[in-house]
Amino acid sequence: MLLLLTTDTHLPTRARALPEELLDRIADVDVVIHAGDWVDTATFDLLNARAKRLVGVYGNNDGADLRARLPEVARVELEGLRIGVVHETGPAPGRERRCIERFPDLDVLVFGHSHIPWDTTADGRLRLLNPGSPTDRRRQPYCTYMTAEADAVGQVRLHRLPRR
Repeated sequence: MLLLLTTDTHLPTRARALPEELLDRIADVDVVIHAGDWVDTATFDLLNARAKRLVGVYGNNDGADLRARLPEVARVELEGLRIGVVHETGPAPGRERRCIERFPDLDVLVFGHSHIPWDTTADGRLRLLNPGSPTDRRRQPYCTYMTAEADAVGQVRLHRLPRR
């Protein structure tokens, strides 16, 4: 089962549209996971219409309309893998400890907020993944997203998008 992980799309404030590469990949994956800061409902509606399955949460920049449609924390089990999604996990120092304490029942936690790709394993068991942002690279060299195999979460790939 192939997953596409994204977050912090910030449309239309940080970009006019999602990158074509990201949109094209949706047809190839089984589940799209979005860790918040959609900013507009049109992006949610677009991904929801294209994805076979969409799992998402709201972020700190999402208004009442998105908060009414999305949870703050999402949990899903895919092929026996317990996955959680949340927008914010706090500052990088202490992140792994905080996430282990807050989400002791998960195998993978997908998060966003920083726009900085992150891939670590906390306490030897909780995989923490931040796919970065496909539209706003901030101080990063590239805009990014991730794909992962649900049955082998060790196979996570960070995709760099071409510069606009």
